[in-house]
Amino acid sequence: MHRSGFVNIIGRPNAGKSTLMNALVGERMSIITAKPQTTRHRIFGILTGEDFQVVFSDTPGIIEDPRYKMQEMMNRYVNSTFEDADLMIYLIDPQETYGEDDLLVGKLRHFKAPLFLVFNKIDTVSAEQLDEMERQFQQWIKPEKVLRISALNGEGVDELRATIIDSLPEGPKYFPEEQLTDRTERFFVTEIIREQILEQYHQEIPYSVEVDIESFKDVETKDGEPLARITALIYVSRKSQKPIIIGKGGSAIKALGTAARKRMEDFLQRKVFLELHVKIREDWRDDEQQLKRFGYER
Repeated sequence: MHRSGFVNIIGRPNAGKSTLMNALVGERMSIITAKPQTTRHRIFGILTGEDFQVVFSDTPGIIEDPRYKMQEMMNRYVNSTFEDADLMIYLIDPQETYGEDDLLVGKLRHFKAPLFLVFNKIDTVSAEQLDEMERQFQQWIKPEKVLRISALNGEGVDELRATIIDSLPEGPKYFPEEQLTDRTERFFVTEIIREQILEQYHQEIPYSVEVDIESFKDVETKDGEPLARITALIYVSRKSQKPIIIGKGGSAIKALGTAARKRMEDFLQRKVFLELHVKIREDWRDDEQQLKRFGYER
């Protein structure tokens, strides 16, 4: 029998959803930083075996009080996971406080497909705290299974993966065996740049920035080696943010370009020539036309 299905991972911002999907798939599909709201789009990670195919879905963390149209669209990605899930993983950060009136708890109370309640970061709290949180959630929702993991160090991930596969319905392969994601190289290049912006800049700057690829060409070096020539545009929402991105004498954007290029070369498995430019698009987070251009209606 061949098992297959869509396994959607939901939870609050910074619960570790991207770390978990990467660990389950065994490839780095989603960017990871310590900052909340790192993930902005819904991303598929595909795990294929001889008799199974799991299509994992990493989503943005649910934002209970969205401030921008961009955040409203991010919430739509989360809502869409309730429509196509063969199995839902509700990922919990036990360091946070949850309540019966939480938005996701309310949605999951009436959810029909199998639901796994997964406690992440179990190395950060005591077993007694986890036991108490589990008792609370058992009263609020009716999970089919409850598991405890640390996605960052791999504890419990193999057991979770095996349990997911065993719980999937009989079904076909949805994607070719060699395909790892539904996203293109261009998309991951923008994500790598945005990841480095999240790592290198502070406060509001990373959340005010979007990245767009102006040019992506595969050529060869003089020695005949493959080379990706990439020109990327970094959009900021206010004039005052442009000099911060560039830095004194161009030092900040140079450091950004170097770090992003190294990550791209690891990901693309070829040399990269990267050119970065900064442009101003005031209030792009509330501009539906700009959001569509950046792929938020995908």
